[in-house]
Amino acid sequence: MKRNLVQRNFVVAACFFVCSTLAFAQGPTPAAKTPTAQASTAPTKDPVATSLRALLQRSQNNTVGAIEAMPADKFNYKPTPDQMSFAHLAAHIAGFNNSFCAKAADVPAPAVPESKDTDSRDQLVAAVKASYTFCTDALSKMDDSKLGDSIELFGGRQAPRAMAALILPSGWADHYAAAAMYLRLNGVLPPSAQPKK
Repeated sequence: MKRNLVQRNFVVAACFFVCSTLAFAQGPTPAAKTPTAQASTAPTKDPVATSLRALLQRSQNNTVGAIEAMPADKFNYKPTPDQMSFAHLAAHIAGFNNSFCAKAADVPAPAVPESKDTDSRDQLVAAVKASYTFCTDALSKMDDSKLGDSIELFGGRQAPRAMAALILPSGWADHYAAAAMYLRLNGVLPPSAQPKK
């Protein structure tokens, strides 16, 4: 049953990612081709790795901001008894980033202790920040040449490395959406909803 829930969550997150990407891509069409417009349509070297690096910055800003925004006394908060606590979500984010950035970029995962939901707020904030620092470094080394390689994903199953690269942004979106919901349920405005400065 837990495996089915994980698979269902993956499918939902993947659909959200695809729909978000399509909506983003359907921006206004420029009226005329200018030199700037022509330059932006030139082929991109390593488009998957380049896109992941672009999406990473937004995810890092929002997710780290969300983890930092939750008061320490609310880290054990669960919207319902069956849902994970905010602390568990933070620990999961750190582990997810370390694992999937390593898989996507074909670099070793950092040798760090696994974060736990019993860790302090400061430890969890530090672990999430460190995981994004690792992702930044790992993805800076990534190119698209290995996306067809077979790697181990969940439960020993094999998949192309491209699957890890696709799971990353859908996971980032899913994690931030969950963190933002937990914040709102506690009267805290999530980072992406803050007024522009």
